[in-house]
Amino acid sequence: MSGASPRSPRRAVGLLGLGLDGTDGHRRVTRGEDFVLLGGSRETHERMQDVAARMSESLHRKGKTYGDLSAREFEELARESLA
Repeated sequence: MSGASPRSPRRAVGLLGLGLDGTDGHRRVTRGEDFVLLGGSRETHERMQDVAARMSESLHRKGKTYGDLSAREFEELARESLA
């Protein structure tokens, strides 16, 4: 017996958004109940905020959290929120 316990599948507990195009020296950080957004240009950060808000609202309407989603459901939610 190895003593190691089997790992359960990892589930997402939130959303992390990273913007890599910020060159103006500003440190942009936005935190929500279930997301953290870091960096990016003003435009990119605003877009991340919009997408994160849409995703959070959709999850709330469905009575779900990120941890409740399968990888496929997360992908569908993200695609819907980007539209």
